[in-house]
Amino acid sequence: MRGIVLAGGAGSRLYPLTRVASKQLQPVYDKPMIYYPLSTLMSAGIREVLLITTPEDVARFEYLLGDGSQWGIELSYAVQPEPKGIAQAFLVGEEFIANTPVTLILGDNIFYGRIGLEQVVAEFRFGAYVFGYPVADPERYGVVDFNSDGKALSIEEKPEKPKSRYAVPGLYVYDEQVVGIARNMAPSPRGELEITDVNRAYLANGQLHVQLFDRGVAWLDSGTHDSLLEAANFIATIEHRQGIKIACLEEIALERGYVDVDHVARVVSEMPNSGYRAYLEALLAQQ
Repeated sequence: MRGIVLAGGAGSRLYPLTRVASKQLQPVYDKPMIYYPLSTLMSAGIREVLLITTPEDVARFEYLLGDGSQWGIELSYAVQPEPKGIAQAFLVGEEFIANTPVTLILGDNIFYGRIGLEQVVAEFRFGAYVFGYPVADPERYGVVDFNSDGKALSIEEKPEKPKSRYAVPGLYVYDEQVVGIARNMAPSPRGELEITDVNRAYLANGQLHVQLFDRGVAWLDSGTHDSLLEAANFIATIEHRQGIKIACLEEIALERGYVDVDHVARVVSEMPNSGYRAYLEALLAQQ
């Protein structure tokens, strides 16, 4: 299984912050936003990751993240010339996908808790998986309805009368059919290749499955000023109360066995003095 982080778009809702840097490079409390979706993929066992971003921002992401070797992963980059929909990621990343299953995560989606992605990735065979997150106002989201076996019955974008209260977050798992589906899609009236249309194609073939998030899982979309602040406050509260760091990529790499203690120690030794370095030094002292 390979992974794609889609970190493109103009980020117009966060203007003027995005005049300085991409939305996904904005801070969410103590880390750049991009650390959070990347941590989701790494925690699920995905070690080959393509980051898709804008021509203006690709150099900034490369400077921040490098080739991923410090975390024991392979990180590569591709450019989305202009934002033409989420499903465009599969055309931009066609060579990277190379007829293998792929997990796509949006760069401004933050997940906390046991979301079940690791199990889906480990057991994945064919078709497509979307995730269901209960919300109080489903009419604002893409909504999926499904049966007791987790087989999707319908998926609708911002329906006036939702058939369920389960919104679809920006996290999707597809088999190798997805590139061909995206290539043969017609753009929507707004000129974009819509991810909902990809999901409908799998639904029409009876191959769209739904994985529900457990109670206690948090899904945060940090694409507006208010939601960015809410996400930062949420992360800060958890970290202060529990004494942990969410989306600490070095810690995840060590726990997953992607790197060993000596490797992390070398990486930490090159960091400037900071709370992030102090956290990792304390972690290493416990090994």
